[in-house]
Amino acid sequence: MDLIIHLITELLHFDKYIEMFIQHYGILIYVILFLIIFFETGIVFTPFLPGDSIIFAAAAFAAIGSLHIFVLVFVLLVAAILGDASNYFIGQKFGERISKSRFVKKSHLDKAHQFYEKYGGKAITIARFVPIVRTFAPFIAGIGEMKYTRFLRYNFVGAVLWVGSMSIFGYFFGNIPVVKENFSLVTLGIIALSIVPVVVEFAKVKFARK
Repeated sequence: MDLIIHLITELLHFDKYIEMFIQHYGILIYVILFLIIFFETGIVFTPFLPGDSIIFAAAAFAAIGSLHIFVLVFVLLVAAILGDASNYFIGQKFGERISKSRFVKKSHLDKAHQFYEKYGGKAITIARFVPIVRTFAPFIAGIGEMKYTRFLRYNFVGAVLWVGSMSIFGYFFGNIPVVKENFSLVTLGIIALSIVPVVVEFAKVKFARK
């Protein structure tokens, strides 16, 4: 039990342990990062994984040569795209059954459903920047039987924007002393900034209705 708790703690605060993982696992760190991003975006039972801070932290280490930035971005992009695609098909095949499971919070599903209803297909792209919602949005799209070719387009664009922006922030600003000393606050700030498109879109919808 203690081992499981320790493992979960390391995953939730992976950005703080990433240096240790790089030193210990070497090239396998890319596999670990792939799995974390894949599970956060692809499995409805793991919305708690901190994708934003992990991408930011990994890119910061790439800036000092601990990781190769192009390999890193490619791995994270593939993980994000495949994760959403997996979640879509899970929702399509088993959505109704899983939505009634006690392992999935109904409030999370309701939030994602409202988000999807409000923004339609664009929700898949916008949701990338909203923690928890990004895990459930493709699942809801699968349940709603959104056409896969349309879903794939939004999935790809969202992955590029999310991974790209977080990687750029981490690569160019992650090693600034004040950023390193206040890493958690900076990550929260980035997440807040990334939600700006959602706020703008919401305002546009409200204005259009009026």
